[in-house]
Amino acid sequence: MKSINQSHIFFFILTAALLGCAKGNIAQTQTVADDLKENEGFISIFNGKNLDGWEGDPNLWRVENGLIVGELTPKSDLKTNSFLIWKGGEPGDFELKVEFKITENGNSGVNYRSERVDGIPNALRGYQADIDGKNTYTGQNYEERKRTTLAYRGQKTKINAQNPPGEIRDYIDRNAWKGLELTEELGDRDALKSLIHTEKWNEMHLVIKGNVLKHYVNGVLMSEVVDEDEINKSLKGLLGFQVHVGPPMRVELKNIYLKEL
Repeated sequence: MKSINQSHIFFFILTAALLGCAKGNIAQTQTVADDLKENEGFISIFNGKNLDGWEGDPNLWRVENGLIVGELTPKSDLKTNSFLIWKGGEPGDFELKVEFKITENGNSGVNYRSERVDGIPNALRGYQADIDGKNTYTGQNYEERKRTTLAYRGQKTKINAQNPPGEIRDYIDRNAWKGLELTEELGDRDALKSLIHTEKWNEMHLVIKGNVLKHYVNGVLMSEVVDEDEINKSLKGLLGFQVHVGPPMRVELKNIYLKEL
């Protein structure tokens, strides 16, 4: 057996190290490429400087340190839920990503496929991805001023029509639509809650296509609605962020990206 001198040993070690670095760089490149592919087609709908392209009550909404801030103070006299409404269109099938942070007593949400309410400034009526500071409801599907709860967190539901004549409120029981049919459990509600950070940054990701409405928080599916209610469902409409009537609160938003499908 031939002996291996120190120079050979050094060469082998150096070669192994370089190969290791190369493999690491390849892996890193693949990860970046995957991220770019995942975000392909998204456009920013907030410029980080001001509320150009948005409409809302300036007493409630502002831009601060590159963030959209919705705030109720002890002096606020809010009588009805108020929205910051995107003026860029009425998306039908789309994905929306937004990072949010909300105070413990806060109540907010992302409205979509919504319509304005006659006679009430900055009010919307339609689907909402719920957000609240205690994370009691965050991720659920709640239809503002219409059918109320369509899916609680941890639920996949099918929404059936209630065809008899009457007002929508006649078909609501304990703040949930009577036509709500549970088709699948997506996970334990409290276990899913544990994945949502309190008073820290979270990401809401909506995937809305046809009559299937999916709400993800931090990459986890929190609720899914299949809306088969031909009378009440909506296939396009306005986007907006909510400040809910209640105690003083603050919600912050950043990195708002939209991809129309």
